[in-house]
Amino acid sequence: MQKPLPRIVTPAAAITGGLLLSALLIMAAGRNPLAMYAKMVSMTFGSTYGTGQVIFRTTTLVLAGLAVAIPFRAKLFNIGGEGQILAGAFTAAVTAAFLPSWTPAPAAIAIAALAGAAAGSAMGLSAGLLKVRYGVNEVISTIMLNFIIRGFTSYMLTNHLALPSTAHTPDIIDATIIPALWQHSPANYSVLLAGGTTLAGYFLLFRTRFGFEMRACGLNAEAAAHAGIDTGMHTLYAMAAGGAAAGLVAANLVLGYRHCFEAGLTAGIGFTGIAVALLAKAHPLWILPSALLFGFMEYGGLSVNAYVPKEIFMMMQAVIIIMVLVMQKK
Repeated sequence: MQKPLPRIVTPAAAITGGLLLSALLIMAAGRNPLAMYAKMVSMTFGSTYGTGQVIFRTTTLVLAGLAVAIPFRAKLFNIGGEGQILAGAFTAAVTAAFLPSWTPAPAAIAIAALAGAAAGSAMGLSAGLLKVRYGVNEVISTIMLNFIIRGFTSYMLTNHLALPSTAHTPDIIDATIIPALWQHSPANYSVLLAGGTTLAGYFLLFRTRFGFEMRACGLNAEAAAHAGIDTGMHTLYAMAAGGAAAGLVAANLVLGYRHCFEAGLTAGIGFTGIAVALLAKAHPLWILPSALLFGFMEYGGLSVNAYVPKEIFMMMQAVIIIMVLVMQKK
């Protein structure tokens, strides 16, 4: 029997393929690929601002990746991360803006962050209920929920909550603001929340009976049901947990950075989270380096945009994911 390849082989080969393609495109643009890669690293990590940008983006992508990875372990494909992040950000922003000003800071932050997680979880649970009760494929339901949530938040913002002559809600109260890691940086202490959520996801999936049963449902739902495992209930739990992780993105985007909800806040983050989870092969601990790589490529591509088109690195991300999917079939 042929031994399975080590877990690192597939992502390493995919990243190498992405680098080779981007190198060809960079040469086609008349630049030296090695020089451009070196410039990306120096312009990104050579300053506290660039480092902060990568940490900020990585924090968001870790949680967005977990939103996909956790349900994926139960053989569920959550495409609703974008809508769940929107719901969480909107709910957290409104909650944090209208909390009493005398609320203690730790409690205020916890209330706003949990409100965001609850909103995201409710969206994920809705898709789970549609699947368990009516047999609706979660891919279709989560995509449709993305449109519904986007429309609802846009309507509420435009017609009821936006400040006059703006496209954002009132600022959150000071007690709900998560401090920045350093001055003039978007990176904030919600990075600790992202790391803690990753560890919690790993412990839940791989160190508890509950996680074992959830993974069993993903491997063979019929066999799991014969063993007495409630597959429907695990579907609901998995989708709700994934939605909660997406909703927690509000801690980074709203409480730690923008301090309000505004139009275009998510900018497709939920879909990038799918790529992060696929590269990590839906393993919570591998989400961390995967999110860091995508966060670096996003900001690094912008940092060298004056030399080569940033779209090259967007294509590189797509090639990496396609290669991961192809290699998983072998």
